[in-house]
Parts: sequence; C-alpha cells; structure tokens
Amino acid sequence: MAGPLKVVGGVDPHADTIHVAVITLTGKAVADREFATTADGYRSATAFLTATGVVVRVGVEGAASYGAGFTRALKTAGIDVVDVDRPARFDRRRAGKSDRLDAYHAARAVLAERSNPVKGPAIEGVRALHLARRSAVKAQTAAMNQMIAILVMAPDTVRARYRRLHGDRLAIALTRRRGALDPVSADTLLALKALADRYRQLAVQVEALTARLDHAVRQVSPALRAAFGVGPDTAAQLLITAGSNPERLYSERSFAALCGSAPVQASSGKTHRHRLSRGGDRAANSALHRIALVRMANHPPTRAYVARQTANGHSKREIIRMLKRAIAREIYRLLTHPADVPNYADLRAVRQAKNITVTLAAQHFDVWPAVISRLERGLRRDDDLARQYRTWLAAA
Repeated sequence: MAGPLKVVGGVDPHADTIHVAVITLTGKAVADREFATTADGYRSATAFLTATGVVVRVGVEGAASYGAGFTRALKTAGIDVVDVDRPARFDRRRAGKSDRLDAYHAARAVLAERSNPVKGPAIEGVRALHLARRSAVKAQTAAMNQMIAILVMAPDTVRARYRRLHGDRLAIALTRRRGALDPVSADTLLALKALADRYRQLAVQVEALTARLDHAVRQVSPALRAAFGVGPDTAAQLLITAGSNPERLYSERSFAALCGSAPVQASSGKTHRHRLSRGGDRAANSALHRIALVRMANHPPTRAYVARQTANGHSKREIIRMLKRAIAREIYRLLTHPADVPNYADLRAVRQAKNITVTLAAQHFDVWPAVISRLERGLRRDDDLARQYRTWLAAA
C-alpha cells in the first residue's frame, strides 16, 4: 500500500500576492494557486500546501525580502524552508516569464538542490538599521553637495562669507545666518539655511542609528565587530550578506566568492597573475575593501605585508586583492567559529588607580590619546597593544 504523497513547494512572492506551486519528488506538477500577502493569505497558502500531501521542503524566491513574511509563517507551521534564486535569463527566454512559471521553477530548484538555507531572524533588525542609516548618510551627503553647489553661484557677498567653511562648520554657520540686504542674497541664504537644517537633523539621525546599529552588531557577532578595521557599517553589511546562521556558509572559499573576493585568473602567455573578482555581493566586497584600506593605513602587520609585496613587484591593486581574500578568510572564521573577545575593561581602572593620565600612556606607546581611550572603552580591538599596556601598567 502506497504511503502519503510527498511533495515539494515553490513560492514566487510579490508585494501584494504570492504564487504557490506544488510538485512531486519526481518533478510532476500537482497544483498551484495565488494568495494575498496577509496573515489570512499565509494561513490559506500553508493549508493549501499541506492539503496536497506531506510537504518535504518549500523553496521561496527572495526569502529575505518579499518572501520574508510567508517564510516566517512556514517556519511557524514547522515546514522546512530554503531560499532559491530567481530563474536564469536563459530559462526565462526559453520558457517565458509568469508568476506561475516562477513558482514551479522555485519548486524544481529545491529538487535540483540549487538552494540555500534561509538567513536567520537575528539579521532582520541589523538589516533595517543598516538600510535606514545608509539612506540618512546618502541624504546628508546630498544636502552638503547642494549647499556647496549653491555657494558656487551665490552672490559675492554670500560666497565671501562662507567660502572658507566646510562640513559641519558650514552647516552651523548657515543655520545662524542673518538677513541679507538684496532679495537675491536673501533667497539664497534661505535656501542654504533650509539645507543646513536638514544636514544637521540627518547628522543626529546618523549618530543615533550608528549607535543602535553598533549595539545590534555586537549582540549578533561581537568577535566580528571587534576585528581590526571593522566598524558598525562594515560589520552590518557582512552579517547581512552572510546571515546569522553559519550553516549557510558551506566553506571559506564559497564565502570569498559570495563577497566577490575570490581570485580570478588573468594570465596570458608568460604573464601569470590574478585579478579582482567582479562577481558576488558588491556591497560585501565594498566592505572588505574599506577594511583593507583601514588596515593598510593603521595596522602594523598589514603595513609590513604591503611593503613585502611591493618589494616583490606586486601592484597596489593586486595587493588589495590579496588583502581582501585574506580578510574574507578571517571574517569567515569569525562568523563560523565565534571567539571570545578580550575584555579591556580593567585597563582604565588600573590607570586611574595609579594616577596615570591618558596622555602620558599615549606618549609612552607613541600613539594618539584617542587610541588609548578607545582601547579602554572597548571601542578599539588591538590585542598586542592591550597586552603591552597591561604589562606597563602593572610595572608602573
């Protein structure tokens, strides 16, 4: 006697509707229907899936975006869910494009094992904060660029007053501006003041969102945030790309390819070299690039590595490519094998107990006082400096 029918589901989600398709384990189509992206629609879609047979797995196209709501509903119902990519252009040109076809493609992608585990829910808050912060920074930059553009063509009296100011100083001065004599200057100053007010309001938003994003990132992966050169924004982007669940990352090589940092052959004839990869997640690649630049400027081991590779005849572009590959390897280890973050909280108490100023400690180690201050507050990760600092304090 045959057992219950085992089926696989596929979902093509949109803003207002989701199309659900069901196939057997041999790929035969069973049924498909469209539902609304509401709580009732999700319940109806789940009931539709379970009514067709025993659901082995469901593939959702865009499980972290338009399919996030239905993905949560399926997980609540105890159904295994995976994330599948949208159909390739070749398949769309050959078979056409519709919600129904895309839903069946998602189901067949599950059978072909062309899927990935769904990103964990811990990243959803990080993604929202990162998106809000990025848009605020973009709007703040646009406001400053518009102020500079207006000043370029402003009347001479206005331009002479503000031409030597930049950034925050310019915005503060414009918010305190006084009335002008002629109508043109008055209108120009009014426009500049409006942009300056917007710039300063966005600066407050950016500061608040950055602090909250930093807290969220430290909760998800404290070791990643503590790595040298990894700030709140870059850590958030790498977490969004990788997801909070390490099982999504099959290997260190796959993570490097996901970040677009895997080396690509660019050899010809007697030339044997690699070039930067132009594939993968470009936002994650940009995050790795920023980390590499910070380390090239401030990280002694990285500076020594750059000097050695330069002496070996490698170009700056090739050195950055190698650095990004090494950083991707380090980030992968931090994501998949969480490490304990050293605690620097005792440093400030010991220094203050011995009446040693931050300036004196900074002079001893030939660094800026801000470096010692950030180290004591846990805002900077430098295990070698912390070890030397602790030894010096003990002997002082």
